[in-house]
Amino acid sequence: MTAPVPLPAPQFSSTLPTAGTHLGHALKSEWTKIRTVRSTLWTLGVMLVLILGINLLVVGLSSPERVTEPVLAFGLFGVLLGQLCVMTLGVLVISSEYGTGMIRTTLTVCPRRGRVLTAKAIVFFALTFTVTTVACALTALMNDAAFGGKPVGEPDFVSARLVVEDGLSAAEGGQWLGATVGVGLYVALLGLLSLAVGALLRHSAGAITTMMGLVLLPLIIAIFMQSENLRTVQEKLIEYSSPNAIASLHQMPMLGDGDADGVRQLVLLAIVTAAALGAAYAALAKRDV
Repeated sequence: MTAPVPLPAPQFSSTLPTAGTHLGHALKSEWTKIRTVRSTLWTLGVMLVLILGINLLVVGLSSPERVTEPVLAFGLFGVLLGQLCVMTLGVLVISSEYGTGMIRTTLTVCPRRGRVLTAKAIVFFALTFTVTTVACALTALMNDAAFGGKPVGEPDFVSARLVVEDGLSAAEGGQWLGATVGVGLYVALLGLLSLAVGALLRHSAGAITTMMGLVLLPLIIAIFMQSENLRTVQEKLIEYSSPNAIASLHQMPMLGDGDADGVRQLVLLAIVTAAALGAAYAALAKRDV
């Protein structure tokens, strides 16, 4: 008896148009995620309250007849606290997905893991850079209105970085750029570094604690380095600490003879962030999840 010949499997094809996925789809997905979760609203909202509220408090309590410090310098106090909110959000953007298990769905929908991390980084950086820069621009305008165009104090007490025009206090273009775009770029990079650390550790509390240590510990350690033999190390820790970087971008470095524009600190942070993101890409590619 002849064995039955197997029939070929029927071929089905969809009549619906199909298109390949690309980075744009991942960007749209990540934008939907970041704008619809409560953590984004709360962290960025608190950041705005800190930056604008503290600056308003400084302006309200300070009404000097004569100005001795750079006009835009007082905006740094709110940013020193506001940066902590951006760091927290940077960690939560990715670590919260590991905590809830949502990362499995994300990587199933988009198996190209590098694309997922790239989309998260682009969306997060663009959002935080825009929000921080706008907030800093508002504080700069408030400070210019409050402290600009006033007589300067006695020469012995006036900062060398205070711009004087016709005997009155003013702010030059470089100071405006540093106190707005420069600070926005620095804080956004710090948030991007937090995202990379969150991807590496996959644990919200651990990653946030790590970032707090990276930001605060150098300055704290430097305070206790009172030995003359450690003076050089102390100065370097202060110079490249996050608080001093933000102060330098506002033309108020903690070291009197230190870098006054914050460019070196900004470049160093960009290099460290790029290295951390590279490590995050490698770790994400090797792990199961």
